Amino acid sequence: QVQLVESGGGLVQPGGSLRLSCAASGFTFSDYGMSWYRQAPGKERELVAYISRTGRSTNYADSVTGRFIISRDNAKNTVYLQMNSLKPEDTAMFYCNAERSITGSRYWGQGTQVTVSS
Repeated sequence: QVQLVESGGGLVQPGGSLRLSCAASGFTFSDYGMSWYRQAPGKERELVAYISRTGRSTNYADSVTGRFIISRDNAKNTVYLQMNSLKPEDTAMFYCNAERSITGSRYWGQGTQVTVSS
């Protein structure tokens, strides 16, 4: 069955870094654009970063541009989010998303918690 399993979250001090990973299985990974979303308590889920099927195209939310980098390894069926210069306002549950626009197929992971605090 389809699985997206996030890992790499945790507690980090402001200014620190974390690298999130999302391991995919159960579908053809290279057919899907991949995204990271986040949801803070009391707020709506928001798109953080997107990477195209081949990895040639990426997009970022304004709030993370220049600090976060999304990448993927289609040989390992994994997408990553390198997060640098973390701020307390980055605290949220981070979710991995796979979407194939041509079919409308969309999958979500369970999420990994990121907490930025001193």
